[in-house]
Amino acid sequence: MAASLEELEQRLSHLRSELRGAVRARDKAETARIRRALREAEAAWEDALESEAGPDDEALLTEPTAPQASAATGAPRLKERPTHGSIPIREQVHQALTLLGAPASPKLISSTYEAFFTESLVATKLASLRRDEERSFTAQGYARPYYICAALTHDRLVPARGLLALSTWPVERRIIGPLSPRADFLTHAMGTAEQIQRLTTAGHPAPDAAWRLLRRFALAIPGAYDAAAREPDPARVIAAAHTEAAVHQQEDDHQRQAAAQRVRTQLADVQQLFGAAPMRDALRDASGTLS
Repeated sequence: MAASLEELEQRLSHLRSELRGAVRARDKAETARIRRALREAEAAWEDALESEAGPDDEALLTEPTAPQASAATGAPRLKERPTHGSIPIREQVHQALTLLGAPASPKLISSTYEAFFTESLVATKLASLRRDEERSFTAQGYARPYYICAALTHDRLVPARGLLALSTWPVERRIIGPLSPRADFLTHAMGTAEQIQRLTTAGHPAPDAAWRLLRRFALAIPGAYDAAAREPDPARVIAAAHTEAAVHQQEDDHQRQAAAQRVRTQLADVQQLFGAAPMRDALRDASGTLS
C-alpha cells in the first residue's frame, strides 16, 4: 500500500534529521545511504502529491526546467538553485536557521552552516533565494514542507532588510521589533551553545569553527565569557543569554504579538510569509512606472 503524503513528510523529516547526524559524525557511507533514501522519499512524495491532485491542478505541479515568464506578473519562475555541493542551498539554509532558532542574515547563516557542517554555503548565493521561494509558494501554495521566507517589520509588516526566516515558525518569531535584534542575537547564541552541547554529549567534538562562532557570541554578552578559559563554556553562555533575555522579553513579546495579530488579520497567506509589498512596489504596480 502506497504511503500517504503525511507519512512521507514524516519520513522526509526523519531522514533529514538522520542526515544531519551522519554529516556531523563524518560518516561518509551512512551519509551517502541516507541521501539516496532521501531522494527516493522525495520522489515518492512528488508522486503522491501528483496522485492526490486532480487534472485541473496539473499546472500547479509542473516546475519548468528553464526560466519561464509568469502570465500574471511577467516574472521568471526559476528552478531551485543547488550549491556546488550535494545538498540544495535551501536545505542548507533550513539547517542553519533551525540551529540558530531566529531570523538571521545571510552572512550569519553561512558562518553557522560552515561551522557545524562539512560543506560550504556561499552567502552571496542567498541573494535571490527568498524571491525564488516566494515564486514557488505563489505557484504551488503549501506544497513544500517548509519555505525560506522573510522576517517582517513590526510596524509596516514588510520584509525586514537582509533577514531570512522559516515558514514553519510562528509569526511572532518572524516579527522584528525595536528590541528583537538583540533578543534574536541572544537566541542565536543559545542555539549555538546548545548545538555544541549536543555534539559533546553524543561524543562528537564540535569543530573549531563552531567554538569560534560561540566565542563571538559570548564576547558580546555580559558574564558569558571567562577570558582565562581556553574556550567559552556553553552552559555559561546559555545562562548569561537567558539572564539578559529576561530583561527584554516582556516588552519584545508584547510588540511581536501585537504585530503578529495584524499579520494574521490583514495579510494574505503569501504576504504572511514574504511580507506586504513596500510602498515603492505598490506605486510601481499602480502606475506601471516610477516617476
